[in-house]
Amino acid sequence: MARLNLERRKFVIPDRYILLIVTGFCILLMLLTCYTDAISMPLSMVASYTVVPFEKGLNTVGRKFEERLSELASLKMVMSENDELKEEIAKLKMENNQLAEDRYELNELRTLYQLDDRFKSYETIGARVIGKDPGNWFSVFTIDKGSDDGVTVDMNVISGSGLVGIVTEVGDNWAAVRSCIDDDSNISGMVLSTSDTVMVNGDLKLMENDEISFSQLTDIDDKVGAGDEIVTSNISNKYLPGITIGYITSVETDANNLTKSGTLTPTVDFRHINTVLVIKNLKKSKGSVSSN
Repeated sequence: MARLNLERRKFVIPDRYILLIVTGFCILLMLLTCYTDAISMPLSMVASYTVVPFEKGLNTVGRKFEERLSELASLKMVMSENDELKEEIAKLKMENNQLAEDRYELNELRTLYQLDDRFKSYETIGARVIGKDPGNWFSVFTIDKGSDDGVTVDMNVISGSGLVGIVTEVGDNWAAVRSCIDDDSNISGMVLSTSDTVMVNGDLKLMENDEISFSQLTDIDDKVGAGDEIVTSNISNKYLPGITIGYITSVETDANNLTKSGTLTPTVDFRHINTVLVIKNLKKSKGSVSSN
């Protein structure tokens, strides 16, 4: 019993000690709080002058970088759209050029159809131009029809509103054509209104003014003038009669006072020839004094 009482007495802490311990703990907490505030305030001030500006700078740089990335992305998108638009424009230009070419060819074919109807008493065959001599004019050129298609030398070639020229050479699937504006071309023509004959001479220099020359006109009654139509004559030994060559632009009396000469404008556009008609009927020569 004495030992048990001794043990109980040994573990009992007086109330005043407990109060003292609690009070001391509270004082310690207060000191720690004051000490922490005293340290944290200078640290906060230092941070406000160093860390915070640095952080703001990083944020600003980050925003600028993000803006640049966004601008680069937008620029890349715009460039891509621009390339697509360029491709689309190029495609539209090609389509537009093709449509223009098709429209021009359609107009040519319509004109050839009308011309074919005008000379329906003749057998004709259509041909495309596949080559020409250097220069602006279709003075000598090649077509894509030849002997395999029944084309022969001296066949007349027409296009637009009248005479183009004559076939001078033939291959299996091609033929060479010399036009009436070529320097070597001489055609026996006729003034349609008076039936007076003339000699139409090709002249590439005069063609710079869209004209060629004519000569040996006998016009005693002075009836021939500007605007009169000249066609191929009946006395030509190579050209079929009645094919329009052009219209007179000027007439002058020659030095001998017996004949006249001048210029005419061809009816065919000799700068642009894409398609022609070849008349397969040959002129039956009767020993005419005219070489053509």
